[in-house]
Amino acid sequence: MKKRGVKISCGILAVLAVVYFCLPVYMQEALIHWFPDISDTYIFPSERVEATDSCWDFPLATSYNTYRMTETENDFMQKYGTVSYLVIRNDSVLYEEYRDGWTPQTLSNIFSATKSIVGLLTGIAQDEGYLHIDDPIGNYLPEFQSGAKKKITIRHLLTMSSGLNWDESYSSLKSKTTAAYYGDDIRSLVMDLEPIEEPGKRYSYKSGDTQLLSFVLEAALQKGGNPMTISQYAEEKLWQPIQACNDALWNLDREGGDEKTYCCFNTTARDLAHLARLILHQGNWNGQQVISAAYLSEAISPASYLENEFGDGPLDYYGFQIWIVHYKGMSFPAFRGLGGQYVFALPQANAIVVRLGHKRSDEYLRENTTDIFPYLDIAFNILGYPWSEAQ
Repeated sequence: MKKRGVKISCGILAVLAVVYFCLPVYMQEALIHWFPDISDTYIFPSERVEATDSCWDFPLATSYNTYRMTETENDFMQKYGTVSYLVIRNDSVLYEEYRDGWTPQTLSNIFSATKSIVGLLTGIAQDEGYLHIDDPIGNYLPEFQSGAKKKITIRHLLTMSSGLNWDESYSSLKSKTTAAYYGDDIRSLVMDLEPIEEPGKRYSYKSGDTQLLSFVLEAALQKGGNPMTISQYAEEKLWQPIQACNDALWNLDREGGDEKTYCCFNTTARDLAHLARLILHQGNWNGQQVISAAYLSEAISPASYLENEFGDGPLDYYGFQIWIVHYKGMSFPAFRGLGGQYVFALPQANAIVVRLGHKRSDEYLRENTTDIFPYLDIAFNILGYPWSEAQ
């Protein structure tokens, strides 16, 4: 009986091995790594986005880290695997905490918060005359010059209203998002997308829209006589102008391949806060206008000319690759990524909140996962909400 059991086990393993090796390579990779994590930084090839030699860092407030989290607050941070939590007001760090071996210099994959960076770069490219957001993307990508595809504009990609057939799921081996994350030809994946509804009508979150947007941007730079990768453009026009202190890494689909721009920018909590500071200062960084205030104003405003995903009214929570959060009677821009990568820019308090971690809540309150509200509540306690009583 024992020998028979061993034979059966070996047979099952042999069948599983055959099935595994018959799968596409990206599915094999997905099974090996199981689920994307912020520590995936080094499992993929990457292009370096170099920081400037003249790093600008946030000074520490006189009350730095005097706030003591309650047991409930601490348990909440622990529950979702928080690794970085940063609260800044008036350019000074009020609170900063790192867990699970993270440090101020540890790079984390910020996942879909990367999309907001692509949105900013698109605005910079428009400012420089390489493109206009109402251009058809077929002006730059020949794959989108005929049929229903030719109706899609850059604005449609910015606002997630392309109408293309992308399925947004990391939990399915067969999804396009899984193929994009673990595959090695993201360009072919998105160039083969087809329209399934009229563009410019309805918001529907699609990572493929952002990936296409970056290919449009690179093609526009090429057309304008300034061929650069998205990483090179980000380094020259954004990362160095905002005086980031650490090199970032942008993961590629393969060695020498394309950046995965819908996700996979790897950076630190403090350097992410630089981007929020840029928003708070209407695109100006210490006297240099990095991105026009006009574009940025539109980017952080809801694209209310679109129907929302729930079909019950106009879109009021998404602009140009940037979320708009409504909480406690306030509205403010946010970057958001898988696993709870959050950046909040609070103009009402001239404050910034960054949270990075391994997990987020599975529960939604309309467009938001429910975990964002306790992170904001903790920050509001640190900031001394209501603001008139803040120190």
